[in-house]
Amino acid sequence: MAKKTAGTILTRDIGNESRLPGEDQLACLRELEKKILWLSAWTIHNANHLRPSRDGLKVGGHQASCASLVTVMTALYFHVLRPQDRIAVKPHASPVFHAIQYLFGNQTLEKLQDFRAMGGAQSYPSRTKDIDDVDISTGSVGLGVAMTSFVSLVQDYVRLKNLIDGDRPWGRAVALVGDAELDEGNVYEALLEGWKHDLRNTWWVIDYNRQSLDAVVTDRLFGQIDKLFDNMGWRVETLKYGKKLQAAFEKLGGGALRSWIDDCPNSLYSALVFKGGAAWRKQLQVDIGSASGVRGLLDDYDDAALHGLMSNLAGHDLETVLEAFTAAQSETPTCFITYTIKGYNLPFAGHKDNHAGLMNPDQMQLFQESMGVPPGQEWDKFAGLQQPAEKLQAYIKAVPFNAEGTRRYKADYVPVPEAFPRPVGERMSTQEGFGKILADLAREDSQLASRIITTSPDVTVSTNLGGWVNRRGIFDRRGREDVFKEQKVVSAQRWALSPQGQHLELGIAENNLFTLLAALGLSHSLFGARLLPIGTLYDPFICRGLDALNYACYQDARFIVVATPSGITLAPEGGAHQSVGTPLIGMAQDGLVSFEPAFVDELSAILRWGFDYLQRDGSLRSDRGTELQENEGDWQRDINGGSLYMRLSTRQLVQPERSLTARVEKQIIEGGYWLREPENGAELAIIYSGAIAPEALEAFDSIADEVPGAGLLAVTSADRLNAGWHAAEKARRAGHRNAVSAVERLLAPLAPDAGLVTVIDGHPATLEWLGAVRGHSLQALGVEHFGQSGDLPDLYRQYGLDAEAIVDAAAAVLLDRLRRR
Repeated sequence: MAKKTAGTILTRDIGNESRLPGEDQLACLRELEKKILWLSAWTIHNANHLRPSRDGLKVGGHQASCASLVTVMTALYFHVLRPQDRIAVKPHASPVFHAIQYLFGNQTLEKLQDFRAMGGAQSYPSRTKDIDDVDISTGSVGLGVAMTSFVSLVQDYVRLKNLIDGDRPWGRAVALVGDAELDEGNVYEALLEGWKHDLRNTWWVIDYNRQSLDAVVTDRLFGQIDKLFDNMGWRVETLKYGKKLQAAFEKLGGGALRSWIDDCPNSLYSALVFKGGAAWRKQLQVDIGSASGVRGLLDDYDDAALHGLMSNLAGHDLETVLEAFTAAQSETPTCFITYTIKGYNLPFAGHKDNHAGLMNPDQMQLFQESMGVPPGQEWDKFAGLQQPAEKLQAYIKAVPFNAEGTRRYKADYVPVPEAFPRPVGERMSTQEGFGKILADLAREDSQLASRIITTSPDVTVSTNLGGWVNRRGIFDRRGREDVFKEQKVVSAQRWALSPQGQHLELGIAENNLFTLLAALGLSHSLFGARLLPIGTLYDPFICRGLDALNYACYQDARFIVVATPSGITLAPEGGAHQSVGTPLIGMAQDGLVSFEPAFVDELSAILRWGFDYLQRDGSLRSDRGTELQENEGDWQRDINGGSLYMRLSTRQLVQPERSLTARVEKQIIEGGYWLREPENGAELAIIYSGAIAPEALEAFDSIADEVPGAGLLAVTSADRLNAGWHAAEKARRAGHRNAVSAVERLLAPLAPDAGLVTVIDGHPATLEWLGAVRGHSLQALGVEHFGQSGDLPDLYRQYGLDAEAIVDAAAAVLLDRLRRR
């Protein structure tokens, strides 16, 4: 470990030093490289041509994309990487990853045989659905690349706060990147953010095969990419030529050959790779045959050897790759631009249409013969190899990366205190209440407060995180003074930057926010240090980062998203800043439970529950979970836990004077409670969610005398009510006849033919389904179009959310009730 002093970080021992392999080790590596190519290609072939197909659909796989990265992955996994490293594998190289894990003993034969089938190895590496050692899921291109930057930043965070064993070596975050992934804009957003945070210990290894899904990559692109990485403080290593080509360049005519390769368009080079030795010879003779020494140089190779020479790019030359990786010992982030051939050593190598191409049975038979794999031994780990199986198995057993077995950690539970902050005041918004809760937590010297980390894409102040940041500070690897404070300029924001800070300030990029939350929310598994991340943003801009949010949830990362302001209630801002569909996103997103409280005491109860919910893993039990089946245990979602999304508002509401009972607090978590209890057999209920509460209350009070016994239902989570209802229905279909959900219990007092009116500052479908629970007639009020600028009275009237509209809807549903009678 390097020494640390206040305000600075010295160069650290990253514990990743490796030496070049000896000849004996290199011989084993070459054999494993060959076997990995075979297994990845055979796994895909088996899935598409041998395994019975019941639906006639192409299973798919990417034999060409696998082949281009086999050498790089062999070098990394079997020699360079160490257990503390964390890797994101190019999605289309998933079969290569599974083949390597199979050789390690971390993947089963059955799951390889079921690749892309139910229960088999996944199409793309998945932390949650694969049994082998996946660090970072990479199903959505570009996101896994960016994730490594934030994983490295999280490592800095937990280490500088001494949250993990200080004797454990530093690790690298490594991304294996398809060159076409660099078309994704989120990669460059992450690259810029990494520069801001002085990124360290990160490798991006670019598989520069110059082919994307539909085309050949534009020439000279990497001249620009090279400059971009250099400007962002990265070290750039270009691996272009293998040992054979390097030796040929030293011969007479070699200089002309090298110049020709450097100037050759990507499309021509790829076409010649596909056509083979004779085509190489013809093209070279035409283009540079008159140059001194070239004809003699070409005559030294027959067609097969010439093809081997011209295909000898650095990314397929094991020695060249190993030399580059073992020489890169600095903690400075490094980009390796690794020249490869898509489909290398396969019959369609270089062809522009090979992205989703599959070897047909005849091609596979020839390939199998060239690999020396006897029929019937296709899945054997060492069949067809020249080195003895015992020697190869011994080498694999000694590989440093796999030496410690499982590389996932477990972290202790962070207690959530019973005495949780609950701000009081006559009028407050939920956004304001959230800020006060965090500010109160910031004052505490508690384990919970020490594990909270907040982050925001340049909206820290406007999402009420200022109080928390003033007390807890901003995280920075090197301490920096608040210049305004130093210059005695009065400011409400006292933002000191230091390694002790607990807020990460981001630029305006929602993809970065959610990718960082994914990394922070996996710290317990990646590093053994549990963090409780909270990210704030404007609710309308969830859609800008939706792919990254989905990606974070798919990995089972644990975090809280606080989105505010929401809906057309953000009145003067207009449609560009007003959110309509986000409640439906909260309901639909797997791994994320959504809430929309109206009052601050509800928010406090939800947030307290949420800190516990983040930490559940199937083994933790809580009496605060929703009971789905009487005497049959907790609801499975509550046992497994997940992440939280809270849709808050800047609208100040009069706060109810009350002390929540345990029963009501439990109902708030379940998703809803009666703000005004209905009488048994009631013929009407008004149901609202969020900031529209005053209009719902006003409408209820205006009809209370005319419709005695009516109820007013506060929905704090349409998501949990809906999910619980579906779970109950599923349980009943499975034979649990007594299963009942929270929403069914809530609606039980109403008459069977009662009318419902639902209202939300969001899409009406969020609550419209409530009519189906017990077959009630329903009128759904909400927002279905982009909003416009205005004040609340005008906008609520325009979109039918005001008290008058609610009363009109109540009259309509009661009239419909009479007609149906």
